[in-house]
Amino acid sequence: MNEPLIVLASNSPRRREIIAWLGMPYTTTSADIDETPRDGETAKEYVMRLAQEKAHACARFAPFGGLVLAADTTVADGEQIIGKPRDRDDALRILKQLRGRTHLVHSAIVMLLPSKGTSVSDLCSTQVKMRAYTDDEIQAYVESGDALDKAGAYAIQHEGFHPVSKMGGCFASVMGLPLCHVERNLRKLGYGAHGGLPYRCQDELSYTCPIFKRVLSGELIG
Repeated sequence: MNEPLIVLASNSPRRREIIAWLGMPYTTTSADIDETPRDGETAKEYVMRLAQEKAHACARFAPFGGLVLAADTTVADGEQIIGKPRDRDDALRILKQLRGRTHLVHSAIVMLLPSKGTSVSDLCSTQVKMRAYTDDEIQAYVESGDALDKAGAYAIQHEGFHPVSKMGGCFASVMGLPLCHVERNLRKLGYGAHGGLPYRCQDELSYTCPIFKRVLSGELIG
């Protein structure tokens, strides 16, 4: 089966970087949706709803036979949903709140074939332990501007800040796109079997993933 053009419903440079490792043709667009959490909505429900809304909002941009891929990522500190900071002061507050503690990062994906009316969805949830960075480190990182467009006000891959001390799940998911979850859903749609993908992802991230085989076997693990 010929591989479809992927319409990535995101302008995130991290997601563009990750989807390129898949080796499939893709283009990007973005969806203008309201990202305000609803009353009583859990973090998992929140990211899945936003991914669904992004996918359907961008369906019109898919050519016939094209596939829309939408994703959303959020940080959950207990029951609290922590999205992107409003400003630098908010970023400082968030990073101090997360410092030295463990939180969850939820990334939802939705893959939609508009020409067939078919869709699949998935969720990756990863425990992340932050290191005990100093106030000065927080200040320098926030002043760099990197924190402002990221859920939880940090990038796990940032070479200067290194905010995370420990995690045992999908590195790419914490960046914004769980690539092996994308692959297993491509297989459901008949487009998968990119055998070298997990190794490409690990090489690019310099990370030995402990869960990719379980993800690709269909296990519900993040």
